[in-house]
Amino acid sequence: MALKALASLVSILAALQAANGALTRRVACPDGVNTATNAACCALFAVRDDIQQNLFDGGECGEEVHESLRLTFHDAIGISPSIASRGQFGGGGADGSIAIFEDIETNFHANLGVDEIIDEQRPFIQRHNLTTADFIQFAGAIGVSNCPGAPQLDVFIGRPDATQPAPDKTVPEPFDTVDSILARFSDAGGFTAAEVVALLASHTIAAADHVDPTIPGTPFDSTPELFDTQFFIETQLRGTLFPGTGGNQGEVESPLKGEIRLQSDSELARDSRTACEWQSFVNNQAKLQSAFKAAFRKMTVLGHDVNSLIECSEVVPTPPPPASNAHLPAGLTHNDIEQACATTPFPTLPTDPGPATSVAPVPPS
Repeated sequence: MALKALASLVSILAALQAANGALTRRVACPDGVNTATNAACCALFAVRDDIQQNLFDGGECGEEVHESLRLTFHDAIGISPSIASRGQFGGGGADGSIAIFEDIETNFHANLGVDEIIDEQRPFIQRHNLTTADFIQFAGAIGVSNCPGAPQLDVFIGRPDATQPAPDKTVPEPFDTVDSILARFSDAGGFTAAEVVALLASHTIAAADHVDPTIPGTPFDSTPELFDTQFFIETQLRGTLFPGTGGNQGEVESPLKGEIRLQSDSELARDSRTACEWQSFVNNQAKLQSAFKAAFRKMTVLGHDVNSLIECSEVVPTPPPPASNAHLPAGLTHNDIEQACATTPFPTLPTDPGPATSVAPVPPS
């Protein structure tokens, strides 16, 4: 009896191993170089290599990466079930409408400046067999993989292209109130306040071109080439200056020369609904990566049934490891923090040595 039971157990284990092997078996791609778990993903390797070399300057975390990531959001957030409930078209989410209907959507105030990256991406879309909807999200995920400290983002294909433009005012503006921003994200995809904060981790590698047009390419933190927690630290420092001209809509004072601060970021960092979540990213690179990865995954499929898409995340390169430690900029101390989280003290951080920090602007593309 014992021998029969052992033989039965061995048989079951062998069957499980065979089933697992079948599930994970990879197929050889036609290029003779790569393999994939789904043959539909094979075409993405050539797209990835093309944009890495020719759009992202050989794999840099530069301006085109920043703008490609911005485009993923501006396309995907263009969906509103509340508008649709009134019998009007509420947008298709991540459907490529921002590029397909460029002449309409890039004239929306919130989308000023995205026409440049749309025009840069167009030749790549034309020479590869991807929908515009898929390409925009794919390019954003590949670009982020060039940034030290970034998570390896998820990629899906199979989105159909838009047939109508998204409605205006579905993209939040930097001068919107916290109430308005949280309501817009909730309407678009049921995003929680914590998920909104996580999505704003994108600002760690971002820059502003049109908030103050006299200083295009001005970053939101002192390390715009690194996907790190400095953005969440520096937004909580007391603002003392404008890096360019004052009085711009959607801008408040920054703590550093060469760094711009959006009104929306400042208010979200200090609002009781989001302040503690904001502070929780300080000096927590692991949470930064995991929370942004999850929020990006949710955003990138807005308007689609994820079960109808094909996941091709394996095509995304592993990003370089983190290349910085959380710190206060030179010349500033813990006393410059405007403590907003009522329940948790602000973490103790080292201060960079040397003269007061001055951030060099990101060169415009």
